[in-house]
Amino acid sequence: MTVLDDLVAGATEDFLRREESMPLPVLRDRALATVPARDVVSAWSGPDVAVICEVKRASPSKGRLSRIPDPALLAAEYARGGAAAISVLTEEREFLGSLADLRAVRRSVGVPVLRKDFIVSAYQVWEARACGADLVLLIVAALEDAQLTELYRLTTELGMTALVEVHDEAEAERAAALGAELIGVNARNLKTLEVDRSTFGRIAPLLPESAVKVAESGIRNAQDVAAVAAAGAGAVLVGEAVVTGADAAATVAGLVEAGRRAGGRTR
Repeated sequence: MTVLDDLVAGATEDFLRREESMPLPVLRDRALATVPARDVVSAWSGPDVAVICEVKRASPSKGRLSRIPDPALLAAEYARGGAAAISVLTEEREFLGSLADLRAVRRSVGVPVLRKDFIVSAYQVWEARACGADLVLLIVAALEDAQLTELYRLTTELGMTALVEVHDEAEAERAAALGAELIGVNARNLKTLEVDRSTFGRIAPLLPESAVKVAESGIRNAQDVAAVAAAGAGAVLVGEAVVTGADAAATVAGLVEAGRRAGGRTR
């Protein structure tokens, strides 16, 4: 089994356990009573590169990154620095996240919030909406075509935006066929955990011009933001660089300024 296979298996076991305590009909009622999701695609279609900052305690590749005793406070610092959205890891086993983190962040910020997890079921999409998420991550490598289509449809029907993540040319083709409006190109191979910073530049030209393209993994500084912007990125997703920095707001502000300077480049 690959690393991705293990993560998906663990996430599946965990959501099935949660479903036992909160049946889907109850979860649906909670989700439908939630404030409507915020639009992101139109907001990120302008010239500036949007910066999505991550609440992430740990990862399979690096282990523990930060304790983050108060995810709401960290998210507020990201927002103060100008983050366009907050990504919250809710995977419990390797990333040490939780849905409680997602709910806390949602209460603390007004910017869009992304549930980042290994989503393979409709139940998890309903969970995301019930917790106030505006976006959910759908990893093409983790889903068969029928699953991907169904989860994308449900996400859209609930008013959320799917960040459809790809890693190679074949996955890019599947995301394009899906009609995804927001496509993430992850430089980290989820089967080996290796990062190849050339991935975005190789894959982005294969994606629809109309889609907002998000560069994921390997974004460390302003120079990295400029590089992916030149290759067509409309947004970047940054994790390690912001959770390990001494001043989260200042780190984010520097990345946001780099995104502004890169504004106007061809996408």
